[in-house]
Amino acid sequence: MGDLGAGFTLDEAISSIGFGYFHVVSLFFAGLGWASSAMGLTLLSIIGPEVKSEWRLSSGEESMLTSVVFAGTIMGGYFWGSISDAYGRRMSTIGTMMCTGGALFLVTFSPGYACLLVLLCLFGFGAGGVHVFASWFLEFAPTSSRGSWTVAISVFYSLGNILAASLAWVIMPRLGWRWLTLTSCLPPLTVLLIGCVIPESPRYLCLKGKTTEAYQVLEKVALFNRTKVPPGDLIFSPLTQKDEEYGSSENVPLLDSIGKKTGHSRSQFSSVLMLFSPKLLKTTLLVFVLCFGNLFAYYGIIFLTSELSSGQSRCSPRLDVPENTQQVATSYADIFINSLAELPSAFIAAAIVDRAGRKLSIVITSISSFFLLLPLVWHQSDITTTALLFGTRLFISSGTMVLSVYVSEIYPTSVRSTGAGIVNSVGSIGGMVCPLVAVVLIEGCHQGAAITLFEVVIVLIGVSALMIPVETSGKELSDVLTSDEE
Repeated sequence: MGDLGAGFTLDEAISSIGFGYFHVVSLFFAGLGWASSAMGLTLLSIIGPEVKSEWRLSSGEESMLTSVVFAGTIMGGYFWGSISDAYGRRMSTIGTMMCTGGALFLVTFSPGYACLLVLLCLFGFGAGGVHVFASWFLEFAPTSSRGSWTVAISVFYSLGNILAASLAWVIMPRLGWRWLTLTSCLPPLTVLLIGCVIPESPRYLCLKGKTTEAYQVLEKVALFNRTKVPPGDLIFSPLTQKDEEYGSSENVPLLDSIGKKTGHSRSQFSSVLMLFSPKLLKTTLLVFVLCFGNLFAYYGIIFLTSELSSGQSRCSPRLDVPENTQQVATSYADIFINSLAELPSAFIAAAIVDRAGRKLSIVITSISSFFLLLPLVWHQSDITTTALLFGTRLFISSGTMVLSVYVSEIYPTSVRSTGAGIVNSVGSIGGMVCPLVAVVLIEGCHQGAAITLFEVVIVLIGVSALMIPVETSGKELSDVLTSDEE
């Protein structure tokens, strides 16, 4: 691979290759995976009222349509994460899209409520593995700009939400929800085609002892970027790294300092248990709270937009009239306008994630969203409601994007996807519980109670971010878990 005696580390190679054409293509691949998940989740929140009306469902049954999706993501988060760490990032990304796209296609032809619940759970199972795309992309990105470029993946998530709202606005009033779900199959199919030619993560290959294959991947990346791999041999020896006090230095690899080194023969179950070791326990639990709270608040704002624009008139004395086509169109227009908040939120997250750091960025977005949502404790005009929900979603989305970067960074390569999968599964519980609370409260004309609940959750997010003991900004990724010395 190079001159004997000379060598370079994986991080040195990635920094030397830089961010170029390969990363742009990789960003599109990973981003399209996120967009596929976002489209499906957003569409499911939109079609709920339509399915309820067509099949004459109760409010509880409508809420269950979304809850089973998140039940699937809870199972899929850990499953696809463990598959990624055991068999590779590439295999996991392909598997998630097969489940996601296949389930959405079958939803189009669902004959009844029970069948629809099963298919939506299958979709959630596939969507639960979307975090693997971020892990794959993260392991190609240079340290100095890792946060900003990983946030860029979230732009595609935002575009997925906007595309879903746009399609709903155009298709739902004319063709119905089945055609809407059918069109949402196209992004996952595109990801599957690209997934056939993407390379495996060189960091993952090195960890599995396939250094030669990792070097070949680096050469291809450098060729695509029109740069060169550093001269010499690729050196990957994570077990020789010097132990440092956990969190004591800004230059040590993340969470790579918990004592005596362990071999790669450690079982997946033991590796998961390591995430709850004494020195990691506080960080892991706080990240659990952050993910639960962020997804609860994020999807809460989406449901609030859908329910307030279509259902608030039933609770308001000033609009006691039957729903008509114009009102339905206005409802989808409000949803579309609110979804546009996703784009500026990505730019806000990218601007502050590396400058302010991960922790402070989450605090800033939490404070902003708290004050924007507060006036909705009381009923506001339609324009004011749309504007406040727009601003709240903007900052909630920014915080969620920053958190996704942090979750991908905080755990070592050996269990990065597994750790992110477990954390995202816990977060999915927030998404599953949210519709059971938000839809029921709003349809019960308890808007003030629903908003107050979301405000409490947002405060919890900000406090939890302040308490996190580890800041990952500017640090190199670690590759192995370690345990306390006997």
